[in-house]
Amino acid sequence: MMISNVLSLNYNDSPIHKDISMCYKIFMKQILVLINPKSGSGNPYRFISAIQKVWDTPDHDISFQFSQSTEDGVGKAKRAIERGTETILVVGGDGMVNSIGCALVGTDARLGVIPGGSGNGFARHFQIPLQPNAAAQSLLDGHTLRIDVGKANDRLFFVTCSMAWDGALVEGFEKLPFRGGLAPYILAGAQQLLEYKAQPFHIEIDGEHLDFKHPLIFTVANLSQYGSDVLVAPNAKADSGNLELIAIEKKDMPLVISHIHRFIEKTFHQHPLVTNRKFKTMTVQRENASPIQIDGELMKAETHVHIEVLPRALNVIVPT
Repeated sequence: MMISNVLSLNYNDSPIHKDISMCYKIFMKQILVLINPKSGSGNPYRFISAIQKVWDTPDHDISFQFSQSTEDGVGKAKRAIERGTETILVVGGDGMVNSIGCALVGTDARLGVIPGGSGNGFARHFQIPLQPNAAAQSLLDGHTLRIDVGKANDRLFFVTCSMAWDGALVEGFEKLPFRGGLAPYILAGAQQLLEYKAQPFHIEIDGEHLDFKHPLIFTVANLSQYGSDVLVAPNAKADSGNLELIAIEKKDMPLVISHIHRFIEKTFHQHPLVTNRKFKTMTVQRENASPIQIDGELMKAETHVHIEVLPRALNVIVPT
């Protein structure tokens, strides 16, 4: 009778099956791939093919989902983390990396980036290949690095935050019908340079007061570049525990640009007319409220902007 009762048990409901399922989930690494469907000139399936070839191994339980909007992508990322997903691979540009990365800050989950945007500042800093197959392989072979995160008021950033003309040019960039390469940034920058009205900035940086009369460049960098290989803080380290301020007054800009060799040698930030300061906290007071750039996206900001670093707050997969 006892044997009969055991044999009549529903296996799916048995403690043995539940234990096996739990062990399977622990052994298998849960991987979620979140894809911007517009990535790669509207052809996301080449990314799916590249990732599947490399990451779909016996010890990976991998799933693919499209991010239909910022809210949709963030929701899917958060639910995946709640289910115990270990790694989220993002296929997209710096804007999508920011939105999904924000959901991972403070968790044990890892962020991997397969670059599919126009600038790809995040991927370029870590030397993640821009070609999908090579990018997927480099991340599979890579290691986990805990990186710092910047915070501007209530908004997190991983690459840069800009508040002067360098932030305003994003508005012009978003209006252009094409976005690939460096040319769109140059066109947008030239257009915004004619329209941008510089204003005084008063800042407190790690307890020290500084005044800028009419800054044209005022960028806080966590990583080394804006994107498209345009460097802003060549020596920036992702896990230094500091952010970097790079500022140039409008009147000094022509002279700084004229020293073209410094840009080639990646030493322009050491020019005596360029303010380059490492810091942990900074408060910026502007005379007029204007939008600021956060990882390539515009956001509204009041006259007062508080910036701080969150040391090693995000797990990122980087090439070895």
